[in-house]
Amino acid sequence: MKAKGPANIGGTFLLIVDGPLPALGLTDIAVLSIVYPDLSPAGSGAIAAKSQRSLSMNNDEQYLKLLSVFHYVVGGLAAFFSSFFLIHLSIGVAIIAGAVPDHPPKVVGLLLVMIALFAIASGWTLATCIIIAGRNLAMRRHYMFCLVMAAISCIFMPFGTVLGVFTIIVLLRPSVKELFAVNTAE
Repeated sequence: MKAKGPANIGGTFLLIVDGPLPALGLTDIAVLSIVYPDLSPAGSGAIAAKSQRSLSMNNDEQYLKLLSVFHYVVGGLAAFFSSFFLIHLSIGVAIIAGAVPDHPPKVVGLLLVMIALFAIASGWTLATCIIIAGRNLAMRRHYMFCLVMAAISCIFMPFGTVLGVFTIIVLLRPSVKELFAVNTAE
């Protein structure tokens, strides 16, 4: 077995081996090629730019995938924390029903019920929208909705703030806008 390479041809590493390579299941002359981005200044300008753009797109896709997963997590946390108002709701209902001994006036129970229902509805709506934004990030659709939800999720401190800021930073990249534009055109 003799190696007749390696050679670097426009970002592709070629290794030509004359002889068997039983570890790879090859019995004759083998040509192994590994594609890697040619980031050297001496490389071809067009090939280097294309490689850099594809590397950037790959990173952007990974960032969007991670952000999508974190949107699911933060959406679940928002739904969980807004469910704590179910306690207030049950206390308000108990006050209205008169099940609490020496209970305050029924207006207090009604106020607890209204505030709890508003908080639960708002929290679950926010959680649902964050989860939908995560799904849209994964599918690379509805760019403006994802951007608006990233800004709105900043009110859910501290997790939503961190997620919202990082999502805004990633979404404002021109290469990410291209990813969304490609999926919108299709």
